[in-house]
Amino acid sequence: MSAEDRAKAIGKNLEGKAQEIFGNITGNKKDQVEGKAKQAEASARHAAEDAKDAVKNLTDKAKRSIDKL
Repeated sequence: MSAEDRAKAIGKNLEGKAQEIFGNITGNKKDQVEGKAKQAEASARHAAEDAKDAVKNLTDKAKRSIDKL
């Protein structure tokens, strides 16, 4: 995961958490739901980037194995 993508996902998660907390304090259901949705989006971004990292690591490992032949 690139540092920029990781920072964006973390920022989205923090934004969502803050919005959810604000919704909890004010009793605003819309803010609560939107905050949770932003947190879910951040989680999905992390999962996508983790998958990219896994594929890259696997590819790199395969290349190293081929180079040893």
